[in-house]
Amino acid sequence: MRLFAHPMLRRISCTLAGSALLASCASRPAASAPSRADLTAEVTAMFARSASAWNRGDLDTFMTDYLPGDRTTYVASKGVIHGPAAIRERYAPRFAPGGMHDSLSFEGIEVDPLAPDVINVIAWYVLMRGDSLVARGPTSLVMVRQDGRLRIVHDHSS
Repeated sequence: MRLFAHPMLRRISCTLAGSALLASCASRPAASAPSRADLTAEVTAMFARSASAWNRGDLDTFMTDYLPGDRTTYVASKGVIHGPAAIRERYAPRFAPGGMHDSLSFEGIEVDPLAPDVINVIAWYVLMRGDSLVARGPTSLVMVRQDGRLRIVHDHSS
């Protein structure tokens, strides 16, 4: 006598085996997926490059961290800004001659992988003028990997 001779028992057995296999695969990270520590190091390096560009007044380089296209958004107190060109316009007065251009840094960086090539980043931005703190606030960024590098697709900085 076969163990699962009854058709219903065979279906249940196959369903349970398939579910166990799927659960096993789902609980393992993809072999090529970077670890949280690797992503944190990558974002920290990106923020250091970004702050360096900001601090030397290089708005063009600073803006390269944003994903090109209208799906990229920046949430500001007056509403949502769409696309890197409009985001650049928001920042441009700070970089104009005589503009208030403070020194930028980031701290408390937390990285949360959401899907392959998509991460959420929470950090604190710090703006200093000499030894004086001008502003400090949270920033929440959704980043996507495109062409081998992370880019900001959604930016909400308060």
